[in-house]
Amino acid sequence: MADRGEQGSVSAGRRGPILRRTWCCSFSSSPRSPEHLRRSRSSPSGDLRPSLKPRHKPRNAGSFHSSPSPSSKLGLGIIDPRRILSPGRVSPIDSEAPLGPLPVIADSTSFSTVAAESEPESPDPPPKERPLVPDMMDTNPRSWVRQKSSDMRLYLKGKDEKCFLLELDSRVLCESSPFFAAMIVGSSLEVSDTQSTKIEVTGIEDVDAFKETIELMYAKDATSWLVKAGVSRAIDILEVCTTIMFDRGIRFCLSYIEAVPWTEAEEEKLKRLFTRCKFDEAVRREVLSRLDPQDCNYSGDLALRLIQSVTNATNSSARKEMTSLVNSILSKSSIYQKDSVGLNKDNLYDICLSCLDSLVNLFEDALNSIPIDQTITRKETKPLIERVSRQVENLNWLLEILIDKEMAEEFVSLWANQEKLVSLHERASPMVRYELSRISASVFIALGRRRLQCPAGIRFSILRSWFKPMLLDFGWLQRCSKGLDMRILEESLGQVILTLTLKQQQVLFEEWFRCFARHGNECPDLSKAFQVWWRRSFVRTSEATR
Repeated sequence: MADRGEQGSVSAGRRGPILRRTWCCSFSSSPRSPEHLRRSRSSPSGDLRPSLKPRHKPRNAGSFHSSPSPSSKLGLGIIDPRRILSPGRVSPIDSEAPLGPLPVIADSTSFSTVAAESEPESPDPPPKERPLVPDMMDTNPRSWVRQKSSDMRLYLKGKDEKCFLLELDSRVLCESSPFFAAMIVGSSLEVSDTQSTKIEVTGIEDVDAFKETIELMYAKDATSWLVKAGVSRAIDILEVCTTIMFDRGIRFCLSYIEAVPWTEAEEEKLKRLFTRCKFDEAVRREVLSRLDPQDCNYSGDLALRLIQSVTNATNSSARKEMTSLVNSILSKSSIYQKDSVGLNKDNLYDICLSCLDSLVNLFEDALNSIPIDQTITRKETKPLIERVSRQVENLNWLLEILIDKEMAEEFVSLWANQEKLVSLHERASPMVRYELSRISASVFIALGRRRLQCPAGIRFSILRSWFKPMLLDFGWLQRCSKGLDMRILEESLGQVILTLTLKQQQVLFEEWFRCFARHGNECPDLSKAFQVWWRRSFVRTSEATR
């Protein structure tokens, strides 16, 4: 032993800084470890000294460039985790227990495990492959998915050159899909008993969806698997299931899709799928009931019921929101209106008459049974002004709908013939009666801006009935416009008067002139229209007679 120590020291002195002793000087020989135990069994001389490295290697070269480091070997399962160096010690921790098998890295799928090193290296791997293994195993040029009782290989290649190689249990594929059953039977006849069956599916549109459909065959809980995949992916898998005749997968996908909400994009995607693929009626009925509009009895009656609900609303904020919603549905440019379902004209005017009757009753109650300054009635807790304003808003809204549907001509005639309301307007308080002039203002603006066309007799009739109330209420409308553009009202009112005969214009302009002379800015400014009438009536007539 002394000779060996001297020889070791001489060798160490002869080689200088190139080689160092591996073990601490307190050891007379190398400590026992699994590595040295194996070397002692293979070495005939039984020498437990660490082997010296060749001269030509650099002193700090611990491993080949291509070999993994000890830490990476530990992560890959090549080094037993029990051989980690203990903190504060130089020697490796010795363990007398036998080494176990290398750990297997589990794939994220529920039906397979990854065996990245089980395939021999391919000299020419397919281009643009994306491996199924985790990031730490991404160096493998091909993707292998192996089931525990695998007896066949399935090669999937998409049109985008993406490919997967799966090792699966042929029994599961045959039981799940007649498409694969026929391919497996045909391929089994061409191979011997010792070889595994290999089938290929190429030209796949969505190879990821195809692979995930195979995963669904092996899923223990298909519903939970689809929940993690999401609706959009379930639609893609549903299409693959129809292609490979995976009936169980079709039922799972349809059941999941029917039970969850859809986005608009998912709805359109599902509609396109149902136009391309045919499904069993018993399975798809519930899904189609959410897509097929044939079972919906949508007509103008439904729209009328919505309008009626809005006019009967008592909550002001909710009424505004519902009014906006119905307008978006009924608009000609609305994305919701897919067909030409029209509203019933008579039913619309029935709603208008109901609102007019309510206005008459409110004014009668205010004049006959309750003092004008008392705004609370016995029947309702809402103030009188608020209830009058609500009915006025209903009538203005109905007028807009009728104008949009080109059915508003009769509304002008209906409003012109409200003799009872005109008489009640004369006796009512200004703070209440001016609301009626808001309806007249809407009619005048629609006529003056050419949105509404009526015969001359109807135009004169409405001006004869509501022109004087408009002159009286104009000051209140200025103070409480509620969104009414007074400048447009003045221009439109003058334009409507100019559409009458010169004699009818003269009567109305004389009445305006007297009112304007007494109240000034409390009356509408019709001076421009008055000058046009004067020029037509006198200046041009005198020039023509010369």
